Amino acid sequence: MHLTDLFQEAVANSKTLLQKPDNDILLKLYGLFKQATEGDNEQDGPVNSFDFVAKFKHEAWAKLKGLTNEAAMQQYIDLVNQLKG
Repeated sequence: MHLTDLFQEAVANSKTLLQKPDNDILLKLYGLFKQATEGDNEQDGPVNSFDFVAKFKHEAWAKLKGLTNEAAMQQYIDLVNQLKG
């Protein structure tokens, strides 16, 4: 199976986990997904500085700057597989 197919399967599987992951894991999944699908985060940050959810999402994605799309996909797949147990 091709990496992008495995990634799409992992994305689908992430929505059917038996237990909801904690916020740190959710942010990691978000960052890896954005890095895998859009590449480096070039945005300055959320417009509303009091939107803490947007701020944390932005930071989670920005931490992955320079990570290749393929590496982000693989890390996402590995994390979802780990969560599935």
